[in-house]
Formats: sequence, C-alpha cells, structure tokens
Amino acid sequence: MTALAWIDDPFSLAITAERGPLWLRGTDGRRIPLDVERWCAPPDAADHSLLLRCLRPRRTVLDVGCGPGRLVTELLALGVPALGVDVTPAAVTRTTGIGGAALRRSVFDRLPGEGRWGAVLLADGNIGIGGDPAALLRRIAQLLAPGGLLLAEVEPGSGGLDERLTVRIEGADHRLGPPFGWARVDAAGAARHAAGAGLTETERWIAHGRHFITLRRPAA
Repeated sequence: MTALAWIDDPFSLAITAERGPLWLRGTDGRRIPLDVERWCAPPDAADHSLLLRCLRPRRTVLDVGCGPGRLVTELLALGVPALGVDVTPAAVTRTTGIGGAALRRSVFDRLPGEGRWGAVLLADGNIGIGGDPAALLRRIAQLLAPGGLLLAEVEPGSGGLDERLTVRIEGADHRLGPPFGWARVDAAGAARHAAGAGLTETERWIAHGRHFITLRRPAA
C-alpha cells in the first residue's frame, strides 16, 4: 500500500491525533479495543518491566511494529541502541518526531543488522503480526544474535490460545481500513510456536495485568 493510501486509514488518523477509540474488527463482527492513548503516552510501569530486560545487560534492540514509538524512544533516551520498524508512515513519522529512530518496513523485509540484534520487542500484541505466529517467530530467530532475546507481550491465560483472524482497523466514525491477517496467542501458544523456530522459553511474567514471555535464541 502506498503512503497516500494510508492518509485516511483509521490507524494513521488515531496515531496522528494520539487518541481513540480504535478497534480491530473481525470478520465475525467481534471488536477488539486498541489502546491508542497508552501507546502514545510515555512508557508505563508494565512497559518498564519489558525495557529493564534490555538494560541488564545492555542490548541492541529492534522494536517490531513500533507504532507511535514510545518504547524505542525511551530506550534511546536511556542510551540503548534501538531501532523501530513499522509499515505505517504515520507511526514512523511520529516516532522520529519525538526523538526515536524508525524505518517504514515490514519485519519480513530486509532489515539492518540481521542476525546481530541483542533483543527484539513484540509489544502490544504484535506477536499477531501477519496472522502466522510460527512464521513470525522463525523470522525473529533470523534477526537475533546468538543468545539474543525475544521479549513478547501475549494474551492473558495459559490454556494454549492460538487464534488466527482476518481483521480491519475500525475508527470512531466506523470507517474501516483494509483487511489483514492477525493472530492472538497466550504464553503457552507462543512457547509452542517458538520451539519450531529454535527459540527457548526462559521466562514468563505479568506486570500490571499485562502478560509477557521471554524467548532466547541458543548461544551456539
């Protein structure tokens, strides 16, 4: 999709305005709320639990689906080499505008530093990107350095949630963006896909009601 095609996209409009409401609307009519205000605010306590794992020890960080850029900008402010990637021009523009570094690119495109990133972030449910967590985690494994970490936010629960969806972004005026593939997985579902990608689970944690998992690429 061209940059001009995104101008009237509900996601781009919400990011530019820094407010919702905004939803993912499934083909079954279900609406999943998206927390635009939190994404556009400074990192909260749950975010800092994620960022802390990039600081001790300090790692180079790739933020996949960086959105409006709160995480990559905070990492750079802390002296951590970090880069965001996002397919939406409005997200990249906002990220660079608040002092972050970002490229308009898909995670499945050629990226800088492939095989050398110390950590990759998939925050805010971005483990759903592309609608195929197994393929996404295989791609992340290619981006990580040996011993590198994938830090991912997942859905609550531990029953093995693994849901594939076709969704559209819906704005406050009920305008719909183009359809795309998405997925929802909990920690157990993510760990199962990670094994097929050669990644090993090392940690699960909950911070202020949000659920996270750490996956590691083997050092050797």
